[in-house]
Amino acid sequence: MSPANPGYQAPAVTVSSSLPKRKADKTVLIVPVVSGGDDDGRATVVANPFLDAEAVGEIEVALESLGAKGGPDQVTRVVAPSLPVGSVIAIGLGKPREDWPSDLIRRAAGVAARSLNGTEAAITTLSDIDLEAAVEGLILGAYRFSDFRSDKTAPKDKGLRDITALVADTKGKAKAQAQRATNIATAVATARDLVNTPPSHLFPDEFAKRAKALGEAAGLDVEVLDDKTLAKEGYGGVVGVGKGSSRPPRLVRLAHRGAKNKKSKKVALVGKGITFDTGGISIKPAANMHHMTSDMGGAAAVIATVVLAAKQKLPIDVIATVPMAENMPSATAQRPGDVLTQYGGITVEVLNTDAEGRLILADAIVRACEDDPDYLIETSTLTGAQTVALGARTPGVMGSDEFRDRVAALSQEVGENAWPMPLPDELKDDLKSTVADLANVSGSRYAGMLVAGTYLREFVADGIAWAHIDVAAPAYNSGGPWGYTGKGGTGVPTRTMFAVLEDIAQKG
Repeated sequence: MSPANPGYQAPAVTVSSSLPKRKADKTVLIVPVVSGGDDDGRATVVANPFLDAEAVGEIEVALESLGAKGGPDQVTRVVAPSLPVGSVIAIGLGKPREDWPSDLIRRAAGVAARSLNGTEAAITTLSDIDLEAAVEGLILGAYRFSDFRSDKTAPKDKGLRDITALVADTKGKAKAQAQRATNIATAVATARDLVNTPPSHLFPDEFAKRAKALGEAAGLDVEVLDDKTLAKEGYGGVVGVGKGSSRPPRLVRLAHRGAKNKKSKKVALVGKGITFDTGGISIKPAANMHHMTSDMGGAAAVIATVVLAAKQKLPIDVIATVPMAENMPSATAQRPGDVLTQYGGITVEVLNTDAEGRLILADAIVRACEDDPDYLIETSTLTGAQTVALGARTPGVMGSDEFRDRVAALSQEVGENAWPMPLPDELKDDLKSTVADLANVSGSRYAGMLVAGTYLREFVADGIAWAHIDVAAPAYNSGGPWGYTGKGGTGVPTRTMFAVLEDIAQKG
């Protein structure tokens, strides 16, 4: 990703109603298979109009000889001589169903894509079940990040560059659906690229430059506030967190102006952009601190989402406010016990400098509310307590009850699986300070995710429906690859936020 060529470059996607007529030995055909209904449980090819009986027979005989059962995510590579491709990847879907969940197809496509091993062109019949899920899964499963590898360890091939999605009817909305899926997957992959870029190369000023390049390429209005402007205008949270670093903070504003009339809704997006988090003076343990390269995952997702909203020409206004800082210990760093003034005037006693995300987010939330949005969505890798409560793959959603539940439901529909969480009123008492309006942490070890949400709630203007999505673990996969998710940045919750924006555009 560079200013001249911003964003992830996705594979080319073609929609077709038939297999190629000429033999393409370097092309792989991906077909879904299910567990057979007979006693031996043999894998059978999911019915489709693209393969004749001879080809189906070749695939199923080969699968039987290899003992393939068609279980979920089981990958088996075979050869079918009658087909115009070099090989066939059979991807298991499990037991047959009448209705296939989109995320099951998305995951299957991702698993298949991860098994391609250097193949640059793939054709799939998964798209005949769910076109958009298949395209998204293939692009995201094929995602790579090798920008910092030398020739010694870099992949020798270009990875998957061409996808042909087979569908029975190409005359309807298929091409538009494929393009929408490509745009969504590209946005997720762009967020992944930002998260995976190491902090040596992605610091606040560079992050702001990349956000600006992405925004301008998509036709967004872009504003970048530097450290001097932030100090002058009273962004005490962003300045306070960033003053320990030699690389000063920034705040970026990206606006998609898509509203068609006065009835069109306006949505504010806010994302935490801590380009690296040592914890500051309240320094983190050394073990696994390198994962804090992902502490700007919320900002990356917000930037990718507002760019996607512009590409999809959503008929609403979407304005992103993205604070960026590096949290470092130094002679100039803020100390535990310091008091700062957030943008808007609320004073905060900083009891723990490692609770820095809420400080920069509070500034951004107040600024975002000055635009008088109908809805506000904020996302961040905010608390380790999210991981304790919900694990590595389930974001927690807090906020206005009705909007919180709407966001969580849409997240579950798109496969990011956020879960609604409460904000009990009594938690506000835990944020009392003896010297300032608020403390940035409570004295209790319990309900850390909810306490952070309670803190942020204090800065949301009255009358604005809002949701806070904590993606502390879901934004970064530190384990092995699964489905369409590899190691490193995941791009979560880009698809959730875009689904919410589309839903608001359609329903208000």
